[in-house]
Amino acid sequence: MTIHLADYEAGDEYDGKYKHDLAALQKRLEHIQVAHIVGGTRAIVMFEGWDAAGKGGIIQRLSAEWDPRNYKVWPISAPTADEKAHHFLWRFWNRLPANGNIAVFDRSWYGRVLVERVEGFASETEWRHGYDEINAFEAQQVESGTTLIKLFIHTTQKEQDRRLKARLDDPWKHWKTGLDDFHNRSRREDYLEAMAEMFARTDTATAPWTVIDGNDKKAARIAALTLIADRLEAGVSMVPPPLDPKVKKVAEKALGLR
Repeated sequence: MTIHLADYEAGDEYDGKYKHDLAALQKRLEHIQVAHIVGGTRAIVMFEGWDAAGKGGIIQRLSAEWDPRNYKVWPISAPTADEKAHHFLWRFWNRLPANGNIAVFDRSWYGRVLVERVEGFASETEWRHGYDEINAFEAQQVESGTTLIKLFIHTTQKEQDRRLKARLDDPWKHWKTGLDDFHNRSRREDYLEAMAEMFARTDTATAPWTVIDGNDKKAARIAALTLIADRLEAGVSMVPPPLDPKVKKVAEKALGLR
């Protein structure tokens, strides 16, 4: 199915009990993380989207009840000089999750066919070849048993502008706003063109894209967390792990339970 970002701009307000539903999702995600730890399974949750689309807020709520020892959030920015000396996927290979862990990417390897394409940091030959390299990389992760979830958080120009203005108005949010936000905004049409080709070339049966309407933050958070929970849960056994009989015996003696 062809992905059109214009289909994800309704911005409908969340129709439910947000705090209650969010808490229930976070408890469910807590159990899902335990299932990954116990089962030794791996997962990658990857976010792309516009500046100020709400990726960070979703990630905060996604990991709120997770044990920090078994997940890692990777905020991806411009590659360092050392990273540039390697293949563009090298820095992502080095951040792949170990068994029992979940890796969350706040932006990703899609920089090759988005910002590097639009801003001319990669040659046309490089970014065009990038689609096949990305598809192969993602297929390798899935084939090796890693659950891969790819989310794109979409907002309209009007909503993005409203949020950028709010950051200017709040001194405690000034740090979240930089020149890049406004440069990228000025090239929105170029990014839309790049995004359209990105979806067309990398929305595969093995690693499909999911677009989230991010124009209402609460609705976007619930939609994203529900999708993530469904996908992560599908890859593990949700039967609670049994208590080790040896631990049970010692605990009962120590606690005077028998």
